[in-house]
Amino acid sequence: MRRSMFLGTAAVMATGLLLAGCSSGNDNAGSDDTASSGSGDKPSVGVILPDTKSSARWETADAPLLKAAFEAAGVDADIQNAQGDKTQFQTIADQMLTNGVDVLVIVNLDSGSGKAVLQKAKDQGVPTIDYDRLTLGGGADFYVSFDNTEVGRLQGAGLQKCLDEKGKTQAKIAYLNGSPTDNNATLFNAGAVEALKPKMDSGDYTKVADDAVPDWDNKQAQTIFEQQWTTTGGQIDGVLAANDGLANSVINVLKKNGVNGTIPVTGQDATDQGLQNILAGDQCMTVYKAIKKEADAAAGLAVALAKGEDASSQATGTVEDTETGKEVKAVLLKPEAIYFDNVKDVIADGFTTKEKVCTAELAAKCTEAGIS
Repeated sequence: MRRSMFLGTAAVMATGLLLAGCSSGNDNAGSDDTASSGSGDKPSVGVILPDTKSSARWETADAPLLKAAFEAAGVDADIQNAQGDKTQFQTIADQMLTNGVDVLVIVNLDSGSGKAVLQKAKDQGVPTIDYDRLTLGGGADFYVSFDNTEVGRLQGAGLQKCLDEKGKTQAKIAYLNGSPTDNNATLFNAGAVEALKPKMDSGDYTKVADDAVPDWDNKQAQTIFEQQWTTTGGQIDGVLAANDGLANSVINVLKKNGVNGTIPVTGQDATDQGLQNILAGDQCMTVYKAIKKEADAAAGLAVALAKGEDASSQATGTVEDTETGKEVKAVLLKPEAIYFDNVKDVIADGFTTKEKVCTAELAAKCTEAGIS
């Protein structure tokens, strides 16, 4: 924290008295007052979010929740979004470090550019937190996220559950994975593959398509799934889509082909759109991550670090940085699978509202799902 001291102009009078010089609008101040430090200074934290196109959550959930958590702790926070631009990401980081933030929290766009930012912070002695996504090789002081392998397991198990409910014991599966530069996407896929392995090994399920979506771009996702659909001749029984945005891109293609609602599609993030797709019967499930808990955990760590405190006790464990082999102190939270019958739990938790989810077209479905 930078501290400032404003000194008045002194004039030595013939009597030997030291009088504080006055300028317009200033009160007289004695030398004892001018020597005091700026007790009103607050710790400051910089937060860089990645974009708005990969998921609506960054602006609708994370930004306001982080802001509220820092305000409650009496800490200044500069929260900005890089809008998917790596150059802008670096520029924002440079500005924050120049402005003297005490802690830097980032959600990287990829590990390469994220690592460069973390190194700059380290060089300036600024503690760092990887939020939601681990920056491989970045060496952040802490990592706050959900158990992302478990997210994938829930998606894989969810897809099997929905296929079973449709009587599909034999199924052709298409994977639509997240960005290849996002370590989380790798973990989601690993968890899903693990969950579906017994069915794949037995031959009950067959993988017929498997593609990653650059930068989690929903428009590209729709093009990629259209290609999957064409290549397989429409012979797809279930889609492992890594988040709700990708799921909606899949659903758009299925609608064009008149088969939406007949082919289970997974998701993640419990976005309003994802919940609406579940209520409409077009999406099988999503994975709810209570972002308030994630934001509060990150804010708690950042506040402690900004105040120069030892925050190690707040970590619940460690995760391995697979690039360096080092363990990173981490707070990992538990995700939850959401289906038609427990969409109401997401609303009851305060993550979203009935008004946002239950449109006029979905009013009957909301009643059926017990949303009040």
